[in-house]
Amino acid sequence: MDQVVAIRPPARGIPRAGAQNLRDLDPADLAAWLAQHSPEPPPRHRADQLFRWLHQRRAPDFAVMSDLPAGERTRLTGLASLARLHLDAVLRSHDGTRKLRLRTAEGAALESVLIPNEDRGYTQCVSSQIGCALTCRFCATASLGFQRNLATWEIVDQVYQAQDLLEREAIAEGAEYPGRITNLVFMGMGEPLHNYNQVKRAVQLLTHAHGAAIAGRRITISSSGLVPAIERFARDELALEVGLAISLNATTDAVRDEVMPINTRWNIAALLAAVRLVPQHRRRFVTFEYVLLADVNDSDADAQRLLDLVGDMRCQVNVIPFNPHPHAPYRRPSSTRVQRFVHRCRALGLLVYLRTPRGDDIGAACGQLALESGNA
Repeated sequence: MDQVVAIRPPARGIPRAGAQNLRDLDPADLAAWLAQHSPEPPPRHRADQLFRWLHQRRAPDFAVMSDLPAGERTRLTGLASLARLHLDAVLRSHDGTRKLRLRTAEGAALESVLIPNEDRGYTQCVSSQIGCALTCRFCATASLGFQRNLATWEIVDQVYQAQDLLEREAIAEGAEYPGRITNLVFMGMGEPLHNYNQVKRAVQLLTHAHGAAIAGRRITISSSGLVPAIERFARDELALEVGLAISLNATTDAVRDEVMPINTRWNIAALLAAVRLVPQHRRRFVTFEYVLLADVNDSDADAQRLLDLVGDMRCQVNVIPFNPHPHAPYRRPSSTRVQRFVHRCRALGLLVYLRTPRGDDIGAACGQLALESGNA
């Protein structure tokens, strides 16, 4: 195995624009900003007005904010930014999955994935970093290096760009109502808990009743094993609002060291000890993601060890057959081997779900995000 570091430093920090981007602020912060930048005390409802325009209606500029005085709209235009990401490309899979390639103000690219739910609505896979600080060998994003963390508004705007897309599609198709994003998984590019503050603020904005109003119980944050951040999550009120998914992917330290070098910093025992600190939630299980790699972690012995590791926890295991890409040295197990592993785990008493790849024909499936074009 090539020598790789467990955690990479960013190439640069989050860009600091001259003007404050108001999409980055919650109502309390908006009220404070307005008080600081207004010639006279603003009306008490002004912050709420602005927040609704930015997060509920996704206003492109101040000019459309019809219930604000014209003079105030002009004044704010000269003071603040309402910048958004640029939607660079949309790839569509045969199964209805869309992959959105978005660009930041400095031209850096990131990807987000929109997946149709089986019942209704859409699940969106959201990115938290440009590239990734971790070096998981099965994940294509690791090949990009680590450019920087995303700002709060850049995380949130991925959701708003996707909702705008659904609305444009509905108009084009003559549909009465557009599709709605009902679930969020922070499982796109990057390690979400390595960008803890921005991800937490993004969740607060996306769950706000005057914004997107996505239910916290429908949001899951993933981690590859950043133990200090998982411990922080366990102490945070955030743990009572959203779900946690742990990318486990091995049942021995020797294998996990190879597949996920973060394990050389915090091994499986340390990881599971941190996960056990997360408060039990009556509506949510901790989820363990288990990417199945041929002849690496897919044996009957792995199934038994998986039970030994997590069998005493209130959890579920998502088995994800490896999604091939040119940046990893692994293979997807045969369908027979996948089914045998799943059946063995279930026979041992584990709550296991087999995840069918979605969007793998456009490089949008789990572990495939690497800014490659796929098939339009």
